[in-house]
Amino acid sequence: MSDTIKPSSEVSIEELERILSVSNSDRNEAIHTVESNYETIFTWSYDKGEKAKLDKLYEKAKHSMWNGQTDLPWELDVDQEKLSQGEFITAQSSFGSQDLTGTPFEKWGEKEWIQFGIEAQNWTLSQFMHGEQGALVCTAKVVETVPWIDAKYYGSTQVMDEARHVEVFAKYLREKLSGFYPINAHLGLLLDDIIRDSRWDMTFLGMQIMVEGLALAAFGFIHSTTQEPLLKQLLKYVMSDEARHVAFGVLALQDYYQQLSLAEIHERQEFAFEAAVRMRDRFLLVEVWEKLGIKPKDVVPMILSNPDRAVFQSFLFAKIVPNCKKLGLLDAGDGWLRKKFTELGVIQFEDFADTGEEYENFAIANGESSVA
Repeated sequence: MSDTIKPSSEVSIEELERILSVSNSDRNEAIHTVESNYETIFTWSYDKGEKAKLDKLYEKAKHSMWNGQTDLPWELDVDQEKLSQGEFITAQSSFGSQDLTGTPFEKWGEKEWIQFGIEAQNWTLSQFMHGEQGALVCTAKVVETVPWIDAKYYGSTQVMDEARHVEVFAKYLREKLSGFYPINAHLGLLLDDIIRDSRWDMTFLGMQIMVEGLALAAFGFIHSTTQEPLLKQLLKYVMSDEARHVAFGVLALQDYYQQLSLAEIHERQEFAFEAAVRMRDRFLLVEVWEKLGIKPKDVVPMILSNPDRAVFQSFLFAKIVPNCKKLGLLDAGDGWLRKKFTELGVIQFEDFADTGEEYENFAIANGESSVA
């Protein structure tokens, strides 16, 4: 993976080729296998509450369970064409004020843009669904590998949460939208790396901090822009869970990272940065362009050079950067990760609220949430 990331408007031919060289070789397969080798840890210390903040999170999780089949208004109709004419297409792939002369879009009319909007909806929700299954598998691994009973207790509730998230996204795609997309190659490689690593804290860092942190921001962005009531309600419930999941990562890693050497911390800084780059690269809709018969190399440079797109992509790291700061990863050693996040254009989020405490703001109680 490239060690330096240029601003979107300055992406080189080499960087473009790197992004587009990553492909999903088993997109038509129903089963994907990742080999992993890790120790399963039993603990014979059953003192509940020994890690008080994790115990509080566990109690919160027990009271925050919801039923994806009965607690969402599935009877509502979803007009996908209407959605594609509205805010969804703008939020996901706006080309802003760019001149489309000489581009694949020069002769596009309303029909083509509506179809693109529909495909963008299908792609986006499909990636959410795949990411949630990644979280399901990773959290099951966490329950096996984390050494504290309070973490195992909480982790078991997250396994249930993630299963519910996969369920509701799959149901929404199947019943309300019009097609599934395979997992994006960049997301797939990241999930493989997280699963393959034998160390429990790397699973926490990759999934709980990076993947779940970006998902929380992405869900919040779409929740704030969509006018589709079923999706809005679905995302509200999912976000209430995701905020706890990211908090779990912060609380579990905060003390542990203080015990690591600078060399070990630097390895985790590098992993966090590589994960950030892969997640940035996944939001380029490559699979959509291919389905629409457009060569991604003719479109991706336009996306990367669009200022509005750059703002959207950087916002996705609004939860990741402050959580990395709270874990001490930003400034450890010579501040390597701070420099890299600065180059990536996301360091401005370092003083945003970290999710270690903020999860309370997302809580659903008696059917209500502070997330409007």
